[in-house]
Amino acid sequence: MPSDPDALEHAPGFVHENLEGWIPSMATEPEIRSALEKAFDYRGDVAITMKDGSRVEGYIFDRRSDGATLADCVVRLFPKDRNEKVAVSYSTIARLEFTGRDTAAGKSFETWVKKYRERKAAGEKNIQIEPEALD
Repeated sequence: MPSDPDALEHAPGFVHENLEGWIPSMATEPEIRSALEKAFDYRGDVAITMKDGSRVEGYIFDRRSDGATLADCVVRLFPKDRNEKVAVSYSTIARLEFTGRDTAAGKSFETWVKKYRERKAAGEKNIQIEPEALD
């Protein structure tokens, strides 16, 4: 374990994948599991079309992905058009679309620091970087 405090302050970076508008292939079980794992990490709305043709669009807030089969796995979301929680079994999903704007895309501490330094270099005082509107 490093004892240098500066080394403790920096964690390895994370490359944020741009998934907005993506419609993943869901032909195999590994593809389904991978796509729904990415959907869980996504900070925007997704649209799920079930094999019976019904569709729900909203924000995924939970998933149970450790089941032995797809029927044992469930994704839970808040639909954008109603105030309830919906659970969908992986085995019933025919299509997944990343439809909403990813509110976490491009957001990082490094971006904030860059903007801060630019404003400070321009001579601004009492600098506050406000969060961007979520729409």
